[in-house]
Amino acid sequence: MHPIFRQTKVIPVVTIEREADAVPLARALARGGLKLIEVTLRTPAALAAIAAIAHDVPEVVVGAGTILRDSDVTRALAAGAHFLVSPGLTAELAAAGLAADVPFIPGAITPSEVIMARDLGFSFLKFYPAAGAGGVATLRNYALVFAGTVFCPTGGVTGENAPDYLALPNVPLVGGAWMAPPEAILAGDWSGITERARRAGAG
Repeated sequence: MHPIFRQTKVIPVVTIEREADAVPLARALARGGLKLIEVTLRTPAALAAIAAIAHDVPEVVVGAGTILRDSDVTRALAAGAHFLVSPGLTAELAAAGLAADVPFIPGAITPSEVIMARDLGFSFLKFYPAAGAGGVATLRNYALVFAGTVFCPTGGVTGENAPDYLALPNVPLVGGAWMAPPEAILAGDWSGITERARRAGAG
């Protein structure tokens, strides 16, 4: 696992609709102690948001999520992303991710997908959607089978169940949106986001 991930247990996975929200959101999360943030490429504002955070909030390590094709890798790197996350993996994505100068975390759910990812050289994988794929029970079983492979579960991870995931030997960190849900971002509830981030980081 890349060193940038070793200082955190929780990655906020945020969806930003308005570029203007990017910097205050990143600062709010950083004040709460969460300084590694994944911005999903689900909105037209996502790349500009990554660029703004990379430029204006240097204390935050910002990455790009929802990487679906090799062109997303190129665009995310150009925006200043320091890491890349995909919900899945193809040969083209693997080649682009391995060629990137930043960490690339592909997604795998089934045993066959985990084996394929391992064969392609990846030992740190996203597990999404965690809640729909058996969650803690599945990952507990994977720990017995896939030695040396670790996972970052997202999708259905909450402040309540995050400790259950983090107690597993193959889950060094989790991702989720509970500390910065879209409605809180749209409302500009920066103090609430900071407080939820503080609780998430202390959990």
